[in-house]
Amino acid sequence: MRKDKILMIVGSLLMLALFSYPLWKITLVAPQYPEPLGLNIHIDKLTDGVQFNDVNNIDLLNHYIGMHHLPTEVNIKKGAVEAFPEFTYMPIIVGIMIVLGVVVGFLGRKKLYIAWLGLLAVLGTLGMYDFYAWLQKYGNELDPNAILKMTDPKTGEVMAYNPPIFGYKKLLNFEVYSYPSESAYFLIVAALLVAIAWYIAPKENVKL
Repeated sequence: MRKDKILMIVGSLLMLALFSYPLWKITLVAPQYPEPLGLNIHIDKLTDGVQFNDVNNIDLLNHYIGMHHLPTEVNIKKGAVEAFPEFTYMPIIVGIMIVLGVVVGFLGRKKLYIAWLGLLAVLGTLGMYDFYAWLQKYGNELDPNAILKMTDPKTGEVMAYNPPIFGYKKLLNFEVYSYPSESAYFLIVAALLVAIAWYIAPKENVKL
């Protein structure tokens, strides 16, 4: 089998990591917590990031300042919140991309390599926008009857609590870090392998 075909298939199969490892990680550091609090974001769920019960502890902190409840299994069962629809269709999309990538690999068509890579880029961009919208919603749609309310001393308006989509931000006495996690790096490697496959693939004859 040609090297470009192998790279295309291997790159596609690397995306299986998304079903096992988190895609993004948010970490909160504060003086009152000896250990940081962490939130792992998978394609189908949220999990504890640093220590046991992190997700529930972060959800409790969110409640104090009026944020929506996180879609934990407990909150969903209580009817406090609905599961993110992304947790349903993201695994399906990833599965389709893997199957398409393997099929494209066996076909060995140069233009299909770049088409698959372009589709991955579009889906990745839409995913990041969705993540941004999710953070904006949670940081701005605050309950006016929350236990703890902080207002802007200049405007008197309730302050928003928007975690960074990437990097570092100071929120009250918390230092918040938001960075890609394991699955994101698998995605990057997958994209690089497919890009190499496209580059080394033989040119296709153009029929006039």
